[in-house]
Amino acid sequence: MPRFSDFDSRGYRTVDVRSGYGEWVATYDDTVVDALDIELLESLGTVPWRTLRRAADLGCGTGRTGVWLKSQGVSSIDGVDLTPAMLEVARSTAAYERLVEADVSSTGLESGAYDLVVTCLVDEHLPDLKPSYREANRLSRAGGLYVLVAYHPHFLMSTGIPTHFDSESGESVAIETHVHLVSDHVAAALEAGFVLAEMKERLVDDGCIEQKPRWERFRGQPITLAFVWKSA
Repeated sequence: MPRFSDFDSRGYRTVDVRSGYGEWVATYDDTVVDALDIELLESLGTVPWRTLRRAADLGCGTGRTGVWLKSQGVSSIDGVDLTPAMLEVARSTAAYERLVEADVSSTGLESGAYDLVVTCLVDEHLPDLKPSYREANRLSRAGGLYVLVAYHPHFLMSTGIPTHFDSESGESVAIETHVHLVSDHVAAALEAGFVLAEMKERLVDDGCIEQKPRWERFRGQPITLAFVWKSA
């Protein structure tokens, strides 16, 4: 597996996930734009959102994904996140039935209980994908769907930009970042017992640049991707 440190073009001070998101929480929703994840979710053709009754949002953060799932008709959503401050914001959205402070690879949620499991913009913080895929499959009912949205490995490797935020002092701070190839996802998912139902890639286009004008220099490059996996 390639190491992000081999591509890092910024050299920012790097912190762990819990510390980083605990500090980023105040500005997170102003920084992360829908072009990265929500618009990819909207583009998926194999997910019948309105027929899915119960979902687990792993790495739910401030609740952006949960709010969107609610708007699509998903009636019951449980959220899991490692960062207490993020969970507090998610709680304020009223999108979740239950919120749990836990790792996405060991959630403590009920086995086989979910029609849908979702993970958005989380995997780059995981040194190994296999435990999180196994956990997602454990949570899924037979025939359930696992939707994962990730930064595209091409983008991380070609730009060398880690997941980062600006601290209150104005310092740019990186959060521990890992690169996972598309084949790494496929291998981990197949080993866990999933079958691929759909995959979409988002390129930096006019819509992205409208939301993030500084991305003009990345025009045409893949920036994020989405998988839809089906549990056997």
